[in-house]
This record gives sequence, structure tokens and C-alpha cells, in this order.
Amino acid sequence: MIFTKDLRSDSDQRRRYALYEIAYTMADFLAAALFVIGSVMFFSDAWQTVGTWMFLFGSILFACKPTIRLVRELHLAAMGDTKDIAERLKD
Repeated sequence: MIFTKDLRSDSDQRRRYALYEIAYTMADFLAAALFVIGSVMFFSDAWQTVGTWMFLFGSILFACKPTIRLVRELHLAAMGDTKDIAERLKD
């Protein structure tokens, strides 16, 4: 996580960045939990259909992660934080 002097001085930008990071981590955690639950459900024939749905929902959450990052970057760009975005693009 790279913060420029401008980003540290603006509490609104820091708060928004933190909220996007929380959303990203929640999507990651929930996707992993759904995959674990779906895996356990596959041990029983009666639960395989539900387990398949868990895998699907977990996959959707994994797909949400880059979307969250993109929305965050666009939001920060709209707030004028283009220097930070350019720094992250180098990595």
C-alpha cells in the first residue's frame, strides 16, 4: 500500500481507501469460506448441489475482487489522487 504525502494529509481519501480495502478483504474471506463449505458439502451426495452453488458464489466473490480494486482506483482518480495510481501501476 503506497500513500503519498497528499493521501496521508486527506482523511477523506484515507477513509475511502480503507473502506475499499475492507470490502476487498471481506470478498476474499467470504469467497474462501464458501469454497471450504462447498468442499465439505461434496462429501455427501445429498449436499452436492448446495456445494456446487457455494462454489459458484465463491467464484463470483473472487471475480468481485478486481472490480473492487478498479472502482477504488477510479474513485481515487476522481478525487485527484492520480500520482498514487501511477505509482501502483509501475509495480
